[in-house]
Amino acid sequence: MAAAPDAIAGTASPPRLNATRGGAGPHPMTERPSWDHEGRDWPNRDASLFVTAGGLRWHVQVMGSGPVLLLVHGTAAATHSWRALAPLLARRFTVVAPDLPGHGFTDTPATHRLSLPGMAGLLGTLLGALELRPALVAGHSAGAAILLRMALDGTIAPRAVVGLNAALLPHGEAHADIFSGTARLLVELPFVPRLLAWRASQASVTERLLRNTGSRIEPRGVALYARLFRHPSHVGAALRMMANWNLRPLLRDLPRLAPPLILVVGTNDRAVPPRQADRVRALLPSARIVPVAGLGHLAHEERPEAVAEIIAAAAEPGVPPAPPGP
Repeated sequence: MAAAPDAIAGTASPPRLNATRGGAGPHPMTERPSWDHEGRDWPNRDASLFVTAGGLRWHVQVMGSGPVLLLVHGTAAATHSWRALAPLLARRFTVVAPDLPGHGFTDTPATHRLSLPGMAGLLGTLLGALELRPALVAGHSAGAAILLRMALDGTIAPRAVVGLNAALLPHGEAHADIFSGTARLLVELPFVPRLLAWRASQASVTERLLRNTGSRIEPRGVALYARLFRHPSHVGAALRMMANWNLRPLLRDLPRLAPPLILVVGTNDRAVPPRQADRVRALLPSARIVPVAGLGHLAHEERPEAVAEIIAAAAEPGVPPAPPGP
């Protein structure tokens, strides 16, 4: 159901409808993360809920009070990505941050639902189950595309959409079909997610992968990514997302986006080239670009205080967010 326009000023109601604290019994460590094991010291664990919606059991973190702010992480990440940012934003907002389907501690849906419209639809069912209507939304990388799809479809009606190093152009651009075709081939080979998970279980491999994004995060953050990367279910969901991802319909529809779009761009992002923001603005001239100097693809993990200020400013009507100071 589409969110009513007047809901953008609303505040959160307590999550209800099949929401429980804590997790189920452990899953095999070789297949998917266990809340009792991998989640034993999960960041902001006290804010965690498990909610049934859309046929999936979701891991969601809810904290703070005030207008509802929805945070959506990117491919191969999870709620740990917001470990420092979410508590800062919770001083002003009711922060809602789910693990996307197949990621972290959320169930994996059928492969066809790991597409952009599929993920947007599933996230809409979660918001319906929680009876929440976001006043503001922020998404990292592919998470920004999911939020834009939801806004264009009328599932959400936020005051603004904030894209943190938003991945809105096809991988490889001219060669996008080759990239997605390769991902589909890999997904069809059942040993591939297990092989990649085995490789990524080595801390040095995870650290190198993250550093290749242009970001340097603290050892705790690296360890949390490695904790998830060693599970084939998590890696496999990321691969299936890549195989099913089609951004062309989103780009076609982008000019009719109603809420303002704010693109926060790390100038050292090696995963999503900063120049792509200019191409997005060519499609949507009203989009505002906010550069964050010297930060990479995981800018919100490198300097959470600076990113929190930008997001908070987006909630203020008529106040464009300014680039953070050095």
